[in-house]
Amino acid sequence: MPARLRVALVAPTLRILGGQAVQAHRLLKAWESDPDIEAELLPINPLPPVFPRLADVKFIRTLVTQITYWPTLLTRLRHVDVVHVFSASYLSFLLAPTPAVLVARLLRKPVVLNYRSGEAPDHLKRSRIARLVLRRVDANVVPSAFLQDVFARFRIAAEIIPNIVDLDLFKFRIRTDFGPRLLCTRNFEPIYNVACVVRAFEIVQARFPQATLTLVGAGSQMELLRREVETRGLRHVHFAGAVSPSEMWRYYAEADIYLQTPEIDNMPTSVLEAFASGCVVVSTAAGGVPTILTDGLHGYLVPCGDAAAAADRVIRLLDDPEQARQLAANARQTCEDYRWTRVRDRWVALYRGMAQSTPRPRQFAVVPRESWERQR
Repeated sequence: MPARLRVALVAPTLRILGGQAVQAHRLLKAWESDPDIEAELLPINPLPPVFPRLADVKFIRTLVTQITYWPTLLTRLRHVDVVHVFSASYLSFLLAPTPAVLVARLLRKPVVLNYRSGEAPDHLKRSRIARLVLRRVDANVVPSAFLQDVFARFRIAAEIIPNIVDLDLFKFRIRTDFGPRLLCTRNFEPIYNVACVVRAFEIVQARFPQATLTLVGAGSQMELLRREVETRGLRHVHFAGAVSPSEMWRYYAEADIYLQTPEIDNMPTSVLEAFASGCVVVSTAAGGVPTILTDGLHGYLVPCGDAAAAADRVIRLLDDPEQARQLAANARQTCEDYRWTRVRDRWVALYRGMAQSTPRPRQFAVVPRESWERQR
């Protein structure tokens, strides 16, 4: 039997709540006691605990993090077989994935770069450094056909290994008492346009005065959103704040409709969690969302920024609960593709293939669109 491969997951800790941290945490947990893989987290934000207040000072935090991060990479990557680097875009790409790739190459360790940002079209167009780095790793992995398509435009090879969702934690429930209980779990940042959710809810509440909206998240637009709710005189809006991934299931369990209106997105874990929990989803057709949600089959898609269209689809669901339950059931069936037992073997095969070969850049290959669909 082959020895267990030692894999370093270079990713943010849950102190930076977001898709990267959540997926890295789930992978780390899934590899526990695995017979093939021994995984460890190498955090991109290793701020020393003796300086807790530095986490609130933006530029000092970045400086201290970088001073700590590079030596940590040099020390810990020596002892692993494969380096699995999680990646976002823009400045984050330069500060976190790029150093990890450089150090891994210096130490002659194979690198898989797991790119996850919906901002990829603009990022790759603008950044020659990003394109260079992506062409110099041993494997690029993306969670959606949307990102694979973006990479192909820049002649960068990438394979799809989807996000995972814990179907034991997010349990499916048929809504026999389907009602106007709305939920959004996107962080309060401009790209997620939670203000559009609030505007849509205003229209819904005018029709259904008892309607509720729970906003789970945090971010730079917190006060703006609170003022928006107050100015519009909305009732039954609950700001839940940042919630641990282990507790997020409670909010989906209590909601009936999941509403999100991002301007930019990839393959949001939040939509998969809503599918798994039995919430029916209304979303803007941003980025990779249409690759996991077919309009009229798994939920509804609307144009970005169109609060009236989002409200119309929510009201349509409330007027036809049976149709809403059917959409939720259809969506739950797709979750089997994101179960750990389906995804695990693909990671193991990739890691073992990389560990057994000399590190080298992967060559670009055009992947037929029908194969993307099979991988969904």
